[in-house]
Amino acid sequence: MEHVERNPALQELDTLVGDWITELSNAAFLPDPSATVRGQTSFAWAQEGAILVMRQGDKPPNPPAALWLIGRDETGEEYRVFYYDNRHVSRIYRMTFASRTWKMWREAPGFCQRFQCTMAEDCQSMSGFWEKSIDYGKTWEHDFDLTYRRSA
Repeated sequence: MEHVERNPALQELDTLVGDWITELSNAAFLPDPSATVRGQTSFAWAQEGAILVMRQGDKPPNPPAALWLIGRDETGEEYRVFYYDNRHVSRIYRMTFASRTWKMWREAPGFCQRFQCTMAEDCQSMSGFWEKSIDYGKTWEHDFDLTYRRSA
């Protein structure tokens, strides 16, 4: 197979590549909502840079093991994120990543979600939160906080 140059439309995602320790907190769905759950997340290029793959999770009570495939059309500003986890949940998100701000969202009947995360200036940590809506985005409720720290 001939060498393929990495997809230039994904260049701004370079800063995500690597291994991260994650902390999920303030989650009402946990047995102890005040608990902090730790896990692992990794970002790596697939198909010689054609797409970015995010792998996360662990076994309960940690976040579900999930695979996220991130890509975009070279003419668009938004990414598409294909999500699948070990609970057999499959979702498609829209995403932006600009000026150290990472956003993802989906609008689906009965369960809308949105995520916002900010990367530190040194690119060694990120912190953000997920929100959810069951009334198609009319009212939003905090779901959980999420922090990423680069692994050593």
